[in-house]
Amino acid sequence: MEKVILFVMILGVGVASVILLLSKSSQPTSTALDLLNATPTVSALEQQQQAAQQQQQQAQPKTQPIGPVEVLAPKQATISTSKGDITVQLYATEAAQTVNNFAQRAKAGFYKGLIFHRVEDWVVQGGDPLGNGTGGGQMATEINNEPFEVGSLGVARGNDIQISNDSQFFITKTAASWLNNQYTNFGKVTSGMSVVNKLQIGDKILGITTSN
Repeated sequence: MEKVILFVMILGVGVASVILLLSKSSQPTSTALDLLNATPTVSALEQQQQAAQQQQQQAQPKTQPIGPVEVLAPKQATISTSKGDITVQLYATEAAQTVNNFAQRAKAGFYKGLIFHRVEDWVVQGGDPLGNGTGGGQMATEINNEPFEVGSLGVARGNDIQISNDSQFFITKTAASWLNNQYTNFGKVTSGMSVVNKLQIGDKILGITTSN
């Protein structure tokens, strides 16, 4: 009788072991589950880096390309404004680089829609892509002997006489001899001074065309 009981116990343990083995083999291991259910994850640091890159790209100013450099050397320009047209003679010889830069931007439509952000009793100033007097890049100042008279076309600059703005220009409404040999003088109004005198802050440049 004891042998029978022992045999039954051994048989029961064996059956239980077989059932347990079959149960384990029918399920994927934890490693297999991890691989099957794995999805690409981005660490918190990577998310921060991606967000910073997106913010940097959005913060970059949108600039108007002026295309490949082409020497245009025009002799005349017409500045169309919301108050009327201003025609200027350009000093293509005395301020060649400045005139060419101005003509390149005009041809590319850079000035279209920009405003005159500064209007005083002696001067009007515009061409700033930011519209507040702080925009634009840099270019070398071209000093010449042309005097700043009524209607002179000049280039804005900061404290360094060697460096001028590459987009902002001004037109003098009165003689301004203190600017002589201090600022780039690259043209003079030949018609439309009445328009210059009517300009107010916020008036727009509708476009600029140049010709020889």
